This record gives sequence, C-alpha cells and structure tokens, in this order.
Amino acid sequence: MRTGKAVSQRVQLTGKMSSFSGKSIVSKATAMVSVPRTEALEVSASLKALRDRIESVKSTQKITDAMKLVAAAKVRRAQAAVVGGRPFSENLVKVLFAVNTRLTGEDVEVPLTVVRPVKTVMLVCCTGDRGLCGGFNNFVIKKTETRAKELKALGVDCKIVLVGKKGAKYFSRRKELYNIGKIFDMGNAPTTAQAQAVADEIFAEFVSEGVDKVELVYTKFLSLIASNPTIQTLLPLTPEGEVCDVNGNCVDAANDEVFKLTTKDGELAVERSTTITETQPFEGTIVFEQDPNQILDSLLPLYMNSQVLRAFQESVASELAARMNAMSSASDNAKDLTKSLSLTYNRRRQAKITGELIELVAGSN
Repeated sequence: MRTGKAVSQRVQLTGKMSSFSGKSIVSKATAMVSVPRTEALEVSASLKALRDRIESVKSTQKITDAMKLVAAAKVRRAQAAVVGGRPFSENLVKVLFAVNTRLTGEDVEVPLTVVRPVKTVMLVCCTGDRGLCGGFNNFVIKKTETRAKELKALGVDCKIVLVGKKGAKYFSRRKELYNIGKIFDMGNAPTTAQAQAVADEIFAEFVSEGVDKVELVYTKFLSLIASNPTIQTLLPLTPEGEVCDVNGNCVDAANDEVFKLTTKDGELAVERSTTITETQPFEGTIVFEQDPNQILDSLLPLYMNSQVLRAFQESVASELAARMNAMSSASDNAKDLTKSLSLTYNRRRQAKITGELIELVAGSN
C-alpha cells in the first residue's frame, strides 16, 4: 500500500512538473536578479554624475567670486582716476571762463567753436574690450545704431569712430551699413595718451570740415546697479566751455558727481556727491601777453581732451560695475544650483541605501 501511494505521488509530481516550462522559470528568476543590479548601477552612475556636477558648479562659483572682487577693486581705481583728474579739469574751466569773460565783445574766432550747417556727424562709440559684463556693451551699441538711424532719417551722413574691441568687432561685420572710421582700444585704465589719440582724430576731422558735429556715445556711471548710455555733443564747443547732450541738458564738469565705493550692512554700496566748480572772473587788470586767439586755441583743445578722457573713465567705471553685478548674479545662481543639486543627490543616495537595506532584510527572511 505504501508503495502504491509513493508511486501515485511520484506520478502526480511528475505531471505537475511537466505542466511547467523550465525556460520560463529560469527567465523569471534571471529577470528578478538582473533588474535590481541594473537599477543599482544606474543609481550609482547618476550619483557620480551629480557629484561631478556639484564640484564643477562650486569651482565656477569660486571663479565668479574672484572676478567680482577684482572688478570691485578696479572700480576703486577708476574712482581714484576720476578724482585725480578733477583739479586739472576744474582749474581749466575757471581759466576758460575767465578768459572768455575778459574777451567779451572782441572779434575772436576759434575753429572748435565754429557752428556750421550739419551735413556729417561723427559718432564716437565707447565700448569695452571684454565681455562678461551683462548688457553693458550691447546697450552702447544699440544706442549708437539708433542715433545713426535718426541722423539718416534727417538726411545727415554719419561716420562712426570706434573705441573698444567689442564695438569694433560688431560694426566691422557691418561695414556695408555704416561708415566706419578709425578704431581704438579702450583698455582697463584709460590714460591721457589714449584720450589724446582719439581727440587728435576728432580735431583733424572737425577742423578740416570732414564732419560738422561730433557726438560721444558712452555709458555714464550712475551707481553700482545702474548706468545710463549717454549721447554728449563734444564739438562745436561753446566759448564758455559748456558741454551739453543732444537734448540740451548740461553734462559739464560743473554738474559732475564723484562716486565713493563703501560698504553698508555687509554689502557693497556707492555714495555720490555733487561738486560745484566755481568760475570766478579774473580781475580787470589782466593783460594778455599772447594773442587771444592763440590762448583759446590752446585752452579749448585741452578742455576737449579732458572731456574725452572723462568719458572714457566713466565708461570704464560703468563696465566694471556691470561686470561686478554680472559676476555677483552668477555666484548667487551657482550657490542656488549647488543647493538644489545637493538636495537631489542626498535624496537619491538615501533612496539607494533604503533599497539596499530592504534587499538585505528580504534576503535574510
């Protein structure tokens, strides 16, 4: 009886085994083993990629922080350059005003003060030599293009003199649209020699009647977070030495402002102070040893050179402030991105550890 039962059970077991496919069982077991391994490899690879990206973003943040500090230091140098050139500009304005007051009513002709019908205008476009400064260069270029279109609509020819590599690169690709003159480099610290080279080109074109009016297109420094692209009429000069923009607003040194870089609540800030240039007349007993025309021929070019240098210094200060803001924004974005990536990394790492613990507990059971 026992032998019959054993035989029957063996037959039943054989029948059950024959009803299953061995291949399907193996494939199922293989699938159950391979899926966790693949997922583990993918998680490990993604974690490594996140670690590499976090390190890359941190390295970029260090670079942007360093560039921000360098730009801040250079803003201080630009301030020192503006303040250092102020005594010469103020005294030059005093002498120029006094001489013209003394010569009131006399027949004095100076080439730089001659006003004639405007047929051709020279635009001096002042941009930077480098990028990574937000929209600084783009704003000046667009301002120049807009002014050129306005002059063309009025039937006035336009000639563009470029100061700065970025503006030169942009307009050199569009020579068929604009009349491009000479090209000069701006540099990080404009000098009197650089301003003299540009002023000589302007002087030669205006005196030879190649152009009838000269306008400076540059960025006036307002604050560390704001700047204003300005169009300033440089020539013809007024006998009093006043310089105004195309809208008639005075932008002369008499209304100039000095900015001072300071810190406030742990953040960089700028303080501005207005300096009024006194123009007291000379005494009535003054005697000119030279001809008045020669005196004005010497004073007005000097004043024009000082205005060109001042525009360059304002432009460089605006560029450095724009670069400092751009690098500050980049550092903040890098910090936020690092925080987000670290959070994602920690979540995935915790999920991986939890999955491994579950597998170990399931295997022990």
